[in-house]
Amino acid sequence: MTELTCFKAYDIRGQLGTELDEDIAYRIGRAYGEFLQPRKVVLGGDIRLTSESLKMALSEGIRDAGADVIDIGMVGTEEVYFATSHLQADGGIEVTASHNPIDHNGMKPIREGSRPISSDTGLLDIKQLAEANNFAAANPEKRGGYSKISLLDEYLDHLFGYVDLAKISPIKLVMNPGNGAAGHVVDALEQRFQAQGLPIDIVKINNEPDGTFPNGIPNPILHENRAPTIEAVLEHKADMGIAWDGDFDRCFLVDELGNFIEGYYIVGLLAEAFLRKNPGANIVHDPRLTWNTIDVVKRGGGQAIQSKTGHAFIKERMRAEDAVYGGEMSAHHYFRDFFYCDSGMIPWLLVMELISSSGKPLSKLVEAMVEAYPSPGEINIVIAYPAAAIERVRQHYEAESILTDTTDGISMEFPDWRFNLRMSNTEPVVRLNIESKGDKSLLANLKSELLSLLESA
Repeated sequence: MTELTCFKAYDIRGQLGTELDEDIAYRIGRAYGEFLQPRKVVLGGDIRLTSESLKMALSEGIRDAGADVIDIGMVGTEEVYFATSHLQADGGIEVTASHNPIDHNGMKPIREGSRPISSDTGLLDIKQLAEANNFAAANPEKRGGYSKISLLDEYLDHLFGYVDLAKISPIKLVMNPGNGAAGHVVDALEQRFQAQGLPIDIVKINNEPDGTFPNGIPNPILHENRAPTIEAVLEHKADMGIAWDGDFDRCFLVDELGNFIEGYYIVGLLAEAFLRKNPGANIVHDPRLTWNTIDVVKRGGGQAIQSKTGHAFIKERMRAEDAVYGGEMSAHHYFRDFFYCDSGMIPWLLVMELISSSGKPLSKLVEAMVEAYPSPGEINIVIAYPAAAIERVRQHYEAESILTDTTDGISMEFPDWRFNLRMSNTEPVVRLNIESKGDKSLLANLKSELLSLLESA
């Protein structure tokens, strides 16, 4: 029995040809159907050149397992989340590799209620069934059906439920899907705004979905991928720029001055907004950068709850705590009213409303947070022995630390600064996040010190 290395902790992704092909996709579909025993399953796929064929092979496996397949076409991951709950389906799968290299693809499986399926909740069972490939001969009489529908209008109706569009002031937005799956939603949103006579001017760049990714893989968390959005904001004198990754479950914002706003401060901004409408609510956050979020939530009268990093952990904790909103500094934003799922469309709609209701530009909305808790953003360091490097850092600072937390990697706090170090699950990389209480020079010195410690053999 050959191991399927495309199965990861939270999803399925791998190199085409060696780790993932149509035969493996069929087996995954068959295993998913055998494990979940669904009656109907929603399928969608991103714009990658292999997504359609992998989706159809997946569909064949699910149908041979006896379930009906509802294909919603070329969509982002959150459209599968939406469709699964909207149609009260028993599960759903998006075929996507998000921001992975062009020769990769993958799948994000969910079950009823748009709940994630991770290694703790069934993904390993599906893996074992797919690896064994010991399925009974398909029974044509019990084979599931196949239908193809669009839920774009219903999805947009849901998105618009988060904002009062009648109160939006004149605003110009740059939108950059990076030739990924978001383009069709951007077009549909623009048509709706125009039909309703709303004063929202959209400047589209790299909007045409194109699986060859002529402008590079859409992944705006990388510094080198931010320039097109920033340049367009400045050129068109826009009020905000929005860029998405390939399956648009993350969005990244640029202010009117061309500054990229780290996801950490957007978490604070949205937490503040939700607490105004939901006094005393619970807000879930990840452990990488925390002080600003905790401060904002405390001032807003809410309860800040820390969760391990990762969408499966955040969603589980949000359900347990009935949290209205959850945010990760990596630009994943989760919403109770969106089935506790992450969305790359809801955040910028909410920020657009905040700009209008406050009368302040985006730079001013986040200015106090950026000044109070500066952070350079996540720093990724390739290290041969990451566990040893993290232990070296822990020992160096142990005597000074006033709080050490191991919720996710290691977090250490000091009177004026804190840091979090985590190992990547898939590569020899250490991820460093560091913040201070308003002291940028201290931050620069400590960043150099930490990098020196991590890289010393």
